[in-house]
Amino acid sequence: MFVKICGITNEDDALFAVAMGADAVGFIFAPSPRQVAPQQVYDITRRLPPEVLTVGVFSDEIPARVIEIANKSGVKAVQLHGRETPAQTAEVAASVRYVIKAFPSTSPDLAVADTYGTDMVLIDAPQPGSGKVFDWTLAAEVPDALRLILAGGLDPDNVADAIAVAEPWGVDVASGVEASPGRKDPTKVRRFIANARAAAPSPYLGDDELPYDWADE
Repeated sequence: MFVKICGITNEDDALFAVAMGADAVGFIFAPSPRQVAPQQVYDITRRLPPEVLTVGVFSDEIPARVIEIANKSGVKAVQLHGRETPAQTAEVAASVRYVIKAFPSTSPDLAVADTYGTDMVLIDAPQPGSGKVFDWTLAAEVPDALRLILAGGLDPDNVADAIAVAEPWGVDVASGVEASPGRKDPTKVRRFIANARAAAPSPYLGDDELPYDWADE
């Protein structure tokens, strides 16, 4: 089970999430209470182990700007969390190796998510970034060939149920493991990762069995 801890704003939270076993940490460049600057993210990413996937989150930003900020901040992946078209997503994917395309759970585009040129898609609440739970059965709309990452209102107490219903490839959490906006609660982070791992349909095999070699950069 791939686990991403998003909304990271400081080095201590990033290092703790990694120490607890997070596969990925996310940094929000889109307008948000958790928004961070590219240089700040660069100072964090260069301290993280190479096997950790670092993800920059954008929303309705032009592709050239997404690529520029990704390079400046040192992130290995980008998450497009707005109304980006398949063409815009493909343009970013041509320059950034790992791209996650996010969709609201009510989006009619979920059924054609496999036309966006990336095999990682994220399904979120109807109001992305709201931290609200939605009907997890809507994840069934995502084409089977794609790697589904489930987000939206997840926390240590409901992540196991969410995994049982949606059967995702991965899970993503931000506000559900916070002490306050932009600051993680260490106990919640630890419990979330442990509960997600325990709920995985098959035993977690470790970093060497991940579908991508994040360190091969």
